[in-house]
Amino acid sequence: MEKTEQTHPFPPLYNEMSRVLILGSFPSIKSREQRFFYGHPQNRFWRVLPALFGEEVPTTIEEKTSLVLRRRLALWDTVASCEIAGSSDASITNVAANDLRPILDAADIRAIFCNGGTSYKWYNKLLRDELGREAALLPSTSPANAQWTLPRLVEAWGREILPHLR
Repeated sequence: MEKTEQTHPFPPLYNEMSRVLILGSFPSIKSREQRFFYGHPQNRFWRVLPALFGEEVPTTIEEKTSLVLRRRLALWDTVASCEIAGSSDASITNVAANDLRPILDAADIRAIFCNGGTSYKWYNKLLRDELGREAALLPSTSPANAQWTLPRLVEAWGREILPHLR
């Protein structure tokens, strides 16, 4: 598949009550079509997140938005624009980073987590020094990360994220 230049097509999700920022890398084709986070049905993000809080899996964008904001989370991606082949994180080049300052200025973000290695790589390369803040790496919820079962993902994500929400 040929690489194309892409610009992030939708805004971050947060409010002044957000305490934990979860960063993906760059939206998949499905997410770009839906103009919302983790739009591919095989991505386990929308199964992991509600499991942390004992909630039902949200199905609509409105339900997903409500879950994120009620649980004092924020969602965004490290990459604002890039060249990418389809949805392949491994193909991402010519990256410009998203500006996280509006989120950090509006909310008391206590911890930043990267959903997978690509987000973590670009955060550390382009944003860490500018922001003076470390981010922690979480195992990716992508279906490509098949060695991580859903229960393992829920356990790892909960161990890392939940203490920052207390």
